Amino acid sequence: MRVTVARLRDRLGEPEAGMVTAFVVIFTLALIVMVGLVLDGGLALAAKVQAIDDAQAAARAGAQAIDIPIYRSTGQITLDPAQATQDAEHYLTDSGHTGTVTVNGEQVTVTVTISQPTQILSLAGIDHLTVSGTGTATAEQAGAP
Repeated sequence: MRVTVARLRDRLGEPEAGMVTAFVVIFTLALIVMVGLVLDGGLALAAKVQAIDDAQAAARAGAQAIDIPIYRSTGQITLDPAQATQDAEHYLTDSGHTGTVTVNGEQVTVTVTISQPTQILSLAGIDHLTVSGTGTATAEQAGAP
C-alpha cells in the first residue's frame, strides 16, 4: 500500500501550522508595546515640558517678592523668603500642580512633579508615568551686571 505525502500530512497535521499563529500573536503584542512607548512617551515628554514651564513661572512669581522696606531704605534687592514661598506656592495652586519651593538668598527654586496617566501602557500594568521639572529665578535689580 502506497501512501502519498499529501495524505500523510493530512493524517498527521502540519507541524508548522501553529508556529505562524504564535509568531503573529507575539509580533502583535510587541507592536502594541512599541506604539504604547511612543504614544505614552510623547505624553510624558509633554508633561515634563509643562512641569518645567510651571516651575520656571512659579520661581519668577516668587522672585518678585522683594522686601520693600529694605529696598526703600538701602536700595538693595532682598527677597522676603516667606512672601516668595507663598507667591510661588500660590502660582502652583492656580496652575493645578504641586511642587516644592526653596528660597536661598535671592534665588527661588521650584520643583514641580506631574503624574501623567498612560493610554496604552496601562494595558501592560503601567498606569502612570511621573515626571518633574525644576525652575530657578533670581531677584535682580534692573541693569545689574
